[in-house]
This record gives sequence, structure tokens and C-alpha cells, in this order.
Amino acid sequence: MCGFAGSYGYAGTAAELEAAALRMSDEIARRGPDDRQVWSDPDARLALAFRRLAILDLSPEGRQPMHSARFSIVFNGEIYNFGELRAELAALGHTFRGHSDTEVILAAAAEWGVVRALQRLVGMFAIALWDRHERSLHLARDRMGEKPLYYGWCGDVLLFGSELDALRAHPAFVSEVDRDALRGYARFGYVPGPQAIWKGFRKLLPGHVVTFRDGARGEPAPYWQLRDALAKPIRATGAEAHAEVERLLLQSVKGCMVADVPLGAFLSGGIDSSLIVALMQAQSARPVRTFTIGFHDEGYDEAPHAKRVAAHLGTEHTELYVSGEDALAVVPGLARMYDEPFADSSQIPTSLVAKLARQHVTVSLSGDGGDELFGGYERYSLAQRLWKQLRRAPLGLRLSAARLLRLPRTDHWDAALPRIVVPGLQGRLTGDRIHKLADKLGARTAGEFYAGLAMTWDDPGKVVRGGVDRLTGFDDPRRQVALDDVFDGFMYTDTLTYLPDDILVKVDRATMAVSLEGRAPLLDHRLADYLWSLPHSVRVQGLRRKRWLKETLYKHVPRAIVERPKMGFGIPLADWLRGPLRPWAEALLDARRLDEEGFFHAGEIRKRWSEHQSGARNWQTPLWNMLMFQAWHEARR
Repeated sequence: MCGFAGSYGYAGTAAELEAAALRMSDEIARRGPDDRQVWSDPDARLALAFRRLAILDLSPEGRQPMHSARFSIVFNGEIYNFGELRAELAALGHTFRGHSDTEVILAAAAEWGVVRALQRLVGMFAIALWDRHERSLHLARDRMGEKPLYYGWCGDVLLFGSELDALRAHPAFVSEVDRDALRGYARFGYVPGPQAIWKGFRKLLPGHVVTFRDGARGEPAPYWQLRDALAKPIRATGAEAHAEVERLLLQSVKGCMVADVPLGAFLSGGIDSSLIVALMQAQSARPVRTFTIGFHDEGYDEAPHAKRVAAHLGTEHTELYVSGEDALAVVPGLARMYDEPFADSSQIPTSLVAKLARQHVTVSLSGDGGDELFGGYERYSLAQRLWKQLRRAPLGLRLSAARLLRLPRTDHWDAALPRIVVPGLQGRLTGDRIHKLADKLGARTAGEFYAGLAMTWDDPGKVVRGGVDRLTGFDDPRRQVALDDVFDGFMYTDTLTYLPDDILVKVDRATMAVSLEGRAPLLDHRLADYLWSLPHSVRVQGLRRKRWLKETLYKHVPRAIVERPKMGFGIPLADWLRGPLRPWAEALLDARRLDEEGFFHAGEIRKRWSEHQSGARNWQTPLWNMLMFQAWHEARR
């Protein structure tokens, strides 16, 4: 795990090019505290800068930028199958100075070409590769979107790198907040790819590569798409599929355990993280290091569950109980931790557990991706059942029902709900969820209904000044596929949107803030390809309620230890906004300040703030959305 930045088309001497590139790399020093290197080619008007977090080949032979006879590269991530590729390339006549995966990428590009080489890589990566023979620059991103990669033009200068803050440090950078991207952020709480918060800049979509030569503004093209798996169906019984899934899981975890530095894992005690730790321990001669954050509020505390799993597996377990004050102390640093405005409040506990792990290890595995690939979110089944009922009712009737559902305040609904029995939904309904559901009853398609559930502001035009709504992974026909089963559709959509733009952003920035490498074995593309190639009936049977993951886990951990309702990684944000965070939030959401800055309509925000303070509605999510933008913008003035 590292970070890089560069420029292409910026004229200057080698010293000038390298000085500008070093300024960029200094903005992401936390991504790579072990080394700082820069290289330039004034004739090509190219500069590459790299910050290294040494994981594989800790010697100088692992330094970047790295060069071969044809290519120069900076690369952030890990290639888990580099050993197999190295052996294959050696048999073809390639020689290697060190034993890093970076050197293998250079040889693979020389042997197979850039696109084919990318298709052979297994892992997480963002790559900038200069081809001096063809005088072309290639930018590429891993299939699932674990590693970030931004790029954009400022006049005739292309800037690119791991984080937007690095690009802002270049002398050529000139931009302003993109109102279209801001509308997307207001809608979802994250900036949906390929948009970026600065005008003229983009995220490279997962599984894509873009090539630039002679100043031409290349367009990204996919070298891998999840939809391709659907077009290559395989035949398998449920038992055969489960056996193959288990084999792929073991293979992925084993690959993710390769490191020349101390390694451990995050452990919440839930299905996903417990499975990863169990498979790690099954393949390790020593106790695996595991890390858990505990909270004194039982409603948010998963530490006892994690402790039981760790004890059964025999891991070397570290837990740290933090107070509300400890969690609140994280908030002021979030604006600098995230280079784009980002409003998933689980960023707070994620940053705490990353900080804990970094005190002991340099690499930590996690269970991220399990919900998206294995259908673990309760909302998939719930939304499927709700849509099945809703679609039968005329639109006019649904809109009338929505008005009735909104009449009682959320706290009044909360008082009444314990006396209301809804088959299959006991313990899930709250007043806030009822109001949110009412807002979605006007949906005309399953996709529109699910997108509505994912939104924090249904109509961002009511809160954001200017801009237009751009297509996202929810509605872009170039990225979506037609699926007969809405459960499948919800999972597929989350894999394109919520996973790379929220979950993986959260984990990357939180771990990199403390120079910790995070790895997610469940996101191995070979596993994703296999799952989506299975017959629908077999896949659904194995994925619903994570059946295959659970059956694999129960071979290592008794069912009674891990079988419990899903808790999530949350904090009591609603109460904090009415209590200790209120002065901070009041200052950021001051009506005069909002009007002067000109990004938002103050009236709509102040209305929701008042309703939240009175208890009439729980607006914690949309308010946190606004607060995180305000804090992000304040930090970059």
C-alpha cells in the first residue's frame, strides 16, 4: 500500500518537474512513510512521484518509480498472484533483480501488452505506466475499486494520483467545486464515480484503463466487467458450487497473507470478519493477530462477540474500549483524512480500529465485500418483499398512503410500533424508517425504488445550488444490466456503486491515514466471477443470508458463537448531534454562513436541523452529509 502522483504535459526542466511532483507526494506522505522518490522525463513532459509503505521486498530493489527497458511505473496496491506470474515470466526468459510484485507488472506488460497484463493480475491496484517506446501513459485501476485513482486536465497538463489533495498541490492545478458532483454527493453521502468533487477531474472506474499520448485526452475502457460473468454461465449443483466457493476463499485468504511485515486482521465477531480470521488461522502456524474496538454503549458494542470468536480460534487478540469522547475526538480530523467530502459515519469506528491495529501490524485483512457479493444486507430481502407488494398497488394509492404515513412524527411512530405486529418485520420498523419508506412509494421500477432507499436527499436540487443530476451506477445503462431477479439487481448495483464509492473509500482513507495496508480477501475477482456465473437458482440458494459463508465458517467456529442479528459498525450519531457535537454542527450549518458560501439552500438544511433537534425526525444521515462537506470545504480554503 502506497501512494503516487504525477503530471503529464507540464513543461519545465527536470528539477522543476520533480519539485512539483514532490510537492504532490508530500500531500499523501501518510500513504507511504518509508520512502519518497521522484523521476522525470523533461522531453516527454512527464513526472512521477511515489510514497512507499514497504510491504514486499523491503530492500532498495523494491523502490518506485521502477524502470525496465521499455516501461516506467508507479503502483499502489498488492498483486497476490505475483509469485505464479513471476515463475511463468522467468520461464519465458525474463530476469528479476528483486522479489517485488512491481517488477512482475513491468515484465508482464512487456510480455503480454498492457491490457492482457492487467487481466492476468489478481489483487488490488492503481497503476501509472509510462511506455517510452509508444510515448504513451496508461492509468489503470483494479476490478473492484479497492485502490483510488484520480485524473484530470488543467489546460494542457494532465494531473493524476492516489488522492485529490495531491493533485491540488501541483502549480498547474486550477479548479472549483463541481456542482454536478456536489448534487451526487448530496444524494448519496459520497461522490459517485466517475465524478470527482473538483471540476474537470474524474475517478477512474474500477476495472478500467485509460491511455494518453501526444496530449490526446483518452477515454477509459474496461479491461474487466462483472457483467461478463453473466454471459458465461457454468453448470453446478449447490454442493459443487459451495465446494468451489470454499476453495476460492481459501486461495484468496492465502494470497492476502503474503507480506514481509507483521500482518493481522480486523475482527468484529460477525460472519465476514470471523470467516476471514478462521481461514487465516487454518493456514497459519502461529496465532493470528486480531483487533477489535469496543464501546461502553451495549447497543454499539461488538467486542464481546469478537472476543469469543478469537478465544475459540486461538488468535492473539487485542481489544480497546473507547469512550464517546474518544470517538468524538476523531471528528475534527475527518475532513483532512478524506480528500473528497464523505459522509458514512462508520468512518469514525473504522478509523479507531485502524489506529489500534497499526500499533502492532503493517497489514490488516478485513471482511469487506461480503455483504455485496454474498447478499448479506438485510435491505436486499426487505426491499425485495416490499417492492413485490408495492408494485401491485396503483401509483395514486401509494402516493396517498405515503401522505398518511408521514402524518405521525417519527417519535410517535416509535411509541406505537411495539403494539403493531407486522409479519416478518418485527424489530426492524422504526418511525424514521416508516417516513423514509413513505418517501419511496412513488417509485416506478425496482431499480428506482432501491436507489431511493440509498439516497440521503431525494431531490438534491432542493438543497444544492446549481448543477444537474448526472448518471450514476444506479441508472447509467452502460453500467447496468437487465436482471430478472430484483435481489440480484440490488446486489449488482451495490457492487458498482456503494462498494467502491463508499465502503472501499472509507477503508482506504482510514487505514492510509495511519499508514496501514488493508486487504479484503472477499473481493478477489475470481470469486466474484464464479458467483455471477452460477445459475440463478444455485446462486440465490447459496447467497441468501450468506448460507455458503456461514456453512464454511461453522467448520471452524460453532454456530452459537457467531449466530446473532447483524449489528453494523455504528455510533450514536443522532444523539451526538443533539448533544456534544451540537456546537460544532451549529457553526458549520449557520444560515448566514451557508448563504455566503453559496453551495446550499440554507432554509432546507435549517428546517431539518430544527426537526432533528426537536425529535420530530431523525435526520442524522442527511445532516452528517452536509456537515462533512462543510468541514471538508473549510479544511481546503
